[in-house]
Amino acid sequence: MTSAPAPGQAAPGRLERETLRSLRVRIPLWYGGLVALCLLAYSLAIVAFFTRHLSTELDRRAHEDVELASRSFVVSDQGRVSWRGGSPPWAGVHEEPGGGHWLEVWSPAGERLLADGTEAPIDLGPPPGPGAGDRPAHTLRLPIGSVRVLAEEVTVKDRTFLVRVAVSEAPGRAQVRLLWVEVIGLSLGVLLLGGLGGFLIARRALAPLTRMAERAHRITAEQLHERLPAEGGSLELDQLATAFNETFARLEGSFGQLRRFTADVSHELRTPLTALRTVGEVGLRGSRDATAYREVIGSMLEEVDRLTRLVDELLTLARADAGEAKLHLEPLDLAVLAREVAGHLSVLAEEREQVLEVETQAPVPVRGDRTALRLALVNLVVNAIKYAPERTRIRVAAGCRDGHAYALVADQGPGIAAEDRDRVFERFYRVDKSRSRDMGGTGLGLALVKWAAEAHGGRAELETELGRGSTFTLVLPADETPRS
Repeated sequence: MTSAPAPGQAAPGRLERETLRSLRVRIPLWYGGLVALCLLAYSLAIVAFFTRHLSTELDRRAHEDVELASRSFVVSDQGRVSWRGGSPPWAGVHEEPGGGHWLEVWSPAGERLLADGTEAPIDLGPPPGPGAGDRPAHTLRLPIGSVRVLAEEVTVKDRTFLVRVAVSEAPGRAQVRLLWVEVIGLSLGVLLLGGLGGFLIARRALAPLTRMAERAHRITAEQLHERLPAEGGSLELDQLATAFNETFARLEGSFGQLRRFTADVSHELRTPLTALRTVGEVGLRGSRDATAYREVIGSMLEEVDRLTRLVDELLTLARADAGEAKLHLEPLDLAVLAREVAGHLSVLAEEREQVLEVETQAPVPVRGDRTALRLALVNLVVNAIKYAPERTRIRVAAGCRDGHAYALVADQGPGIAAEDRDRVFERFYRVDKSRSRDMGGTGLGLALVKWAAEAHGGRAELETELGRGSTFTLVLPADETPRS
């Protein structure tokens, strides 16, 4: 019965898998495997080359023995064959241990005439038949070991004889075995040193990664201001640290925006709820006539309407962030849409004695969602009406330029300061917070404008100058599809 691992302790199988996944282990293994393959290929090539060299050397010696034998015997006038000088060529020669040379002289009739050797005689078997010609060198396995055998025909005094020689392969095979031992020993040593070197190199190279990982683990949502130090050891590690630090910077900015967004949402929701509660409590104090109650209920409905608009806009932006906002794209004329929005809001402008001037080029074809684009234009015009002074002009224009369609709203308001221009499209960001709340704004209008533009593949632009007014432009891809 096996015991379960202690809490916080990995199971043996999992620990082995995690160990094998470690670069500290995998790099030496891959490095060692590559070195082993290279050493194996090198060793095989060396041994094969050396073996071939030994075989060639044995054949050369066999040919020399044949030439020695052809010069070492003579044929008398009576046809008798004998050794030149009366003694065989290897008389008194002592061979190295395991070696040996043998030669035989045969007649065409298959009779062995002469034989000699540096070692004890061996049985090479019957020779090739007469007139068969030379035989290529070949290896013959005998009880004493392998020998290299070569048979050639020689002519002496117009008589043909077969000279067969044998050379022992034992010394060469011993050298090959010794070479194998040396190569294997050297390979194991190189592999061991290479594996150890690979492990040390991997450990040193990955040490900065380990420190970066430990430092990254300590960075939480409350410590996003911390950064990973650049080790300065290698360009790749510095690039990785830079990428992490840039990610942390973006996360820090996102968390900051989220905190501001949460605080702004809480404040925006609390304001109408507090107003509803206050109006309701005031309405319940004492008895009132029907007219007073209608005024109280009307005030409460205004706050409910503001709260509803805020929730609707928040839901729209939340769906956009989640990628769930579905756009119904259809061919539209942006000029017609701009005139419709201006006509719808002209009454609101008249209350402030403002003049809405509409300048459009017809048609301005785009492909987009009517509801989203209308909402964006409404927000731009409403903002201009709210912030522009009374008895001023507001210009609404639509047209095409540089292959893009555009719709712009220009006012003669106070303009926007340079430090606020990059943030006016953020959610709940207000240049003049007190005025915008008094005017009933939710702080989400320009954020919706930016979303609508980007959802259609376009952009929202701002041109402003303090004391000279602002121009908000909705730039969209023009629809070049021909229409009947």
